[in-house]
Amino acid sequence: MTSSDRPRIFGTGLVALDLVLGPDPQSSVRSWAGGTCGNVLAILAFLGWEAFPVARMNGDQASQRVRADFGHWGMFLDFASCEPTANTPIVIQEIGRGRNGKPRHRFSWSCPKCGKWLPTYKPVWKTATETVAHSMMNVSVFFFDRLSHAALSLAKIAAERGAVVVFEPSGRGTKNLMAEAIRLAHIVKYSDQRMAGVNGVMGNDSSTLLEVQTLGENGLRYRHRFGRLPSKWLYLNAIPVPRLADSCGAGDWVTAGFLAKSTARGMVQLRRGGAKRIREALRYGQALASWNCGFEGARGGMYAVNRDAFDSQVAALIAGQLDTDSNPDKELQPNSIVSCPACPTTGAKLGHI
Repeated sequence: MTSSDRPRIFGTGLVALDLVLGPDPQSSVRSWAGGTCGNVLAILAFLGWEAFPVARMNGDQASQRVRADFGHWGMFLDFASCEPTANTPIVIQEIGRGRNGKPRHRFSWSCPKCGKWLPTYKPVWKTATETVAHSMMNVSVFFFDRLSHAALSLAKIAAERGAVVVFEPSGRGTKNLMAEAIRLAHIVKYSDQRMAGVNGVMGNDSSTLLEVQTLGENGLRYRHRFGRLPSKWLYLNAIPVPRLADSCGAGDWVTAGFLAKSTARGMVQLRRGGAKRIREALRYGQALASWNCGFEGARGGMYAVNRDAFDSQVAALIAGQLDTDSNPDKELQPNSIVSCPACPTTGAKLGHI
């Protein structure tokens, strides 16, 4: 497949550096590009898409690590450092064990050394949208998970050019921005841990064709609007996890897997697929989520298994064969060490927690 034939996704929102601490205190800290937007785009790049993150990375240590990780998967970084640039968000994820022995994870946004807040998300400015929009041609999907004027402007342009607009709200946000996002988005997906529902998704002035609510280990529910009226809520049980190491990032794999199977040709494919293809695509996304739960980190499996093994293991999960084999996670490489930007100039090495 030539580059021009590959599906293309642009996305803006949370692009961060994940620092992952496993349950073994002797193990190295892993550092990977993360954030909802970062993960969805990286997974689709792994699946063969052209992925363009739109962010404000300024060249700090965290952004260098994120850019190197994105580059490893062949992502396009033309718009990863939109002006004005800013520090890249850093999220610390600690994986432990609950009383039942199952993995549990805790997120932290503060430095364990100095106690100060680590860099957080800052949206792209609207002044950057014209440059991005000029190159946003032949786009299959536009994804955003944080509300901003720039995200909404790009979503509108993408929709006008035949792309599927996907919105994953992280919270209620500003009322007016939220209403505009719901009006523009063709797919709205969220977790029951964050929201019980999103008002107006299937309203008369909404473009939404599909609403998905993930339910953790209980699977997901969804409703669509491919007929005259919205469907009732439909349920899909989760695909059992062969080996549970970490559930972080499962929702991102559901999103990416679904998009890979149902939106490669944009709105044309989404509409033609209808209700049956929607269900099949969601099931594929659930299989990807189940597979990645066998690895530590939101995208840990991508670093441990090659593409051929990935395809065969996912196929086995869909077929109900749960004895998938996997390789252990790779250890942290020296260039993954990152300093806390809030610490003194000597810098606390977060990789040495």
